[in-house]
Amino acid sequence: MKNFDSLEKLLYAHSDNRIIPGLERISQLLSLMHNPQNSFKSVHIVGTNGKGSTGSFISSVLSASGYKTGFYSSPHLVSPGERLLIDGRELSAKQWLESVNAAVNVAVKSEILPSYFELLTAGAFELARREGIEAGVIEAGLGGKLDATNTMNNTVCTVIASVSIDHTEYLGPTLEGIAGEKFAVVRENVPAVFSGVDESLTEMFTETCREKKALPFIVSKQARVDNVNVTAEENTFDFCANGLELRNLRTGLIGGYQVRNAALALSAISFMRDSFPKITEDSIREGMLKAKWPGRLEIVSKNPLIILDGGHNYDGVMKLCASVKELWPDKKICVVYAAMRDKNYEGCIELLNRSLNPSLYVTTVPGMARAAKPDELMRAAEKFSWENLCAFDEPSDAVKESVKNGNDLTLVCGSLYMIGYIRPMLYNSVK
Repeated sequence: MKNFDSLEKLLYAHSDNRIIPGLERISQLLSLMHNPQNSFKSVHIVGTNGKGSTGSFISSVLSASGYKTGFYSSPHLVSPGERLLIDGRELSAKQWLESVNAAVNVAVKSEILPSYFELLTAGAFELARREGIEAGVIEAGLGGKLDATNTMNNTVCTVIASVSIDHTEYLGPTLEGIAGEKFAVVRENVPAVFSGVDESLTEMFTETCREKKALPFIVSKQARVDNVNVTAEENTFDFCANGLELRNLRTGLIGGYQVRNAALALSAISFMRDSFPKITEDSIREGMLKAKWPGRLEIVSKNPLIILDGGHNYDGVMKLCASVKELWPDKKICVVYAAMRDKNYEGCIELLNRSLNPSLYVTTVPGMARAAKPDELMRAAEKFSWENLCAFDEPSDAVKESVKNGNDLTLVCGSLYMIGYIRPMLYNSVK
């Protein structure tokens, strides 16, 4: 991590710490770097929840099909090296430093001051070019229209996961406004695949595609998913869309919502076969089963049962609660919860209470100023009745107390930053 600390210092030293919407800086920077983002065929993924899992499915299938594949995602849990995976593996801090330095040198020479994410994205694109990837699965960081990833001109499919209220300070307070920012990434004559989970947005999506001359596909309306079986070990289902038909497909990412993410990924893959002709039924089956996405309904210990989930907004927590009730009914549950101060933690706490009737141990992310303090979360939680309600300054202490008190299931959730903080500790203690 020391070398990655050097990378973080480099990024902060040469970037603006504000989020300033617009593509002018990143477009200029990439142009001067000879547009590394166009050196490979890309799949662009936007949305509020489900982007990472969907991207993991798609990139895993591309790798299983024999394509050298880069998967760019955010945020990272532990190390910035997680943000660009080449066929599922991280690259070294040295490789990252060399590529980001190349972007920094151009920025300094041209007097461009990019944001942190813009500089990181430019470095990732350069790193992907140096690695010679054939396929890039690129997840947007925030929104879509003005996101630094919306600079690619070699995109073969646009994928839009579920859309819900989040990041209102940047994307606006309404669902329609947020959706507009995400739908704006569709491209002329390029398939645009939308989950369609929120049916109120499908007409808006179709109209946007018509105006931009994109090729729309709505998974909830046009794909068929049958014979779904969800267990704590795997999901199985049948799938049919756009000429792609698969029976008894298996995925290792668990939870009912992962079936929807898998259907979105498979719908996109059905349109990608012309661009990536080595995709076969066997490679799809292999890739879907092998796909991994840490921190999303992740079982880190079976005895005692400890599960991590980075759902950090209301929609994510709602999907988490539904999966927990489906997979582990009648369990005595303790939720270890932390949240960022700018999130709707009041609503999420109320939802956890109503859906799971658990004990609640509120905590924080040590060393992170943006994280809500335990006493802030306690004030929100005290409005409801709990099996047990406690506050902890250290997340690992909360987990230990839950296990000590004999809870059947300890569910650690509410913030990806907390998951990144506690995940290595838990794996070291239980493996």
